Amino acid sequence: MNWYLEVLRKYAVFTGRARRKEYWYYFLINFLIITALLLIDNMLGTLDPEAGMGLLSGIYALAVLIPGIAVAVRRLHDTDRTGWWVLIALIPIVGPIILIFFLIQDSTAGDNRFGPNPKAVETEVKHP
Repeated sequence: MNWYLEVLRKYAVFTGRARRKEYWYYFLINFLIITALLLIDNMLGTLDPEAGMGLLSGIYALAVLIPGIAVAVRRLHDTDRTGWWVLIALIPIVGPIILIFFLIQDSTAGDNRFGPNPKAVETEVKHP
């Protein structure tokens, strides 16, 4: 849960790097919350089957749109790619597959043009 909250604290931070752990834990918790809200929307009768969203899930999705894009950009920075690669997801079918491939790759070792490796920084903090 801390990884999810950390992404929300960095609401619109598009600089720096994000570990795989930070991105994928955020993704998992976000997925679980959206699923729960869709179930609640269905029970309340506010789910629109054509849109695939309901009132609560739609409001939540809008609220986490910017943090989701920001953490994806930071994750791409961690693999030494510019954040503009996030736009490849707009290409039908192939684009999201390529983006997922980029997001699952390991960090570049050491510092890169986007900052220090967050794995190394976390290790230094834990073991001074």
